[in-house]
Amino acid sequence: MFERTRYTVPLPSGRAMVLGERTLVMGILNITPDSFSDGGLHLDVDHAVHAGLQLVEDGADILDIGGESTRPGAQAVGEREEMRRVLPVVEKLAGRTAALISIDTYKSRVAREALARGAVIINDISGLQYDPALARVAAETQAAMVLMHTRGHSREMYERAVYDNVITEVCSELEDAMQRAIDGGVLREAIVLDPGFGFAKRPEHSYALLAGLGELAALGRPILSGPSRKSFLKDALGEREPAGREWGTAAGVAASVLLGAHIVRVHNVKAMTDVVRVADRLRRARFIETGA
Repeated sequence: MFERTRYTVPLPSGRAMVLGERTLVMGILNITPDSFSDGGLHLDVDHAVHAGLQLVEDGADILDIGGESTRPGAQAVGEREEMRRVLPVVEKLAGRTAALISIDTYKSRVAREALARGAVIINDISGLQYDPALARVAAETQAAMVLMHTRGHSREMYERAVYDNVITEVCSELEDAMQRAIDGGVLREAIVLDPGFGFAKRPEHSYALLAGLGELAALGRPILSGPSRKSFLKDALGEREPAGREWGTAAGVAASVLLGAHIVRVHNVKAMTDVVRVADRLRRARFIETGA
């Protein structure tokens, strides 16, 4: 187990997200027809809102709402279509739950409109490589910003999955992403980092990153871990559909918590909240009750 630094991440309107006292659960709410795990399930606004509220009831602290699949090989979606999908859902959920709303987008206009409707976190899978203006949006709105590691766009990312030392290189490239954000006006205190399991990474790279997650603590920012149902789990489990990877996901989530993640991003919130609670209890037993 790794010691976990506590952080207070500023949010719009004077709010804050406290990280490190316990692991926060980010529930995934995809408003897409083609996401790898749950595409097409929540295209209707009312159905999506109901699903989001259920995620909160199941234990989600954060709802991550996305309108474009970013799985490898996925087709890009125009910003108008993305906004049509996500903005009504963001607005309705922000008005009906105290859970934090995250907008999963790399487009600055989509982020700005979602933040105007109640989102408080931008989750950028590109680490500010696709739309640098996204940093200015975060800075002007005082939104928290998740920067994920990847290389290239979805159609080419596996071609760039070549590493001499995946942990060292991911850390270095996440430092570059942080610098892009800071140069764009984002407060360092507002940044959360995501190693990006499965993005521009072969299964062996994702497993090495998960095993070495504690080393990312040296970057001095909270860590978000997203192993949920990812294809790298098949390397251990064998061929199976995303919904059949729940036990593998549970192992990845437990490992993430024990190795120092502050937030875990998951599909099955109810089950993974149980995993997080037990893993957090183990952390407390190790670092608090024994005085270690």
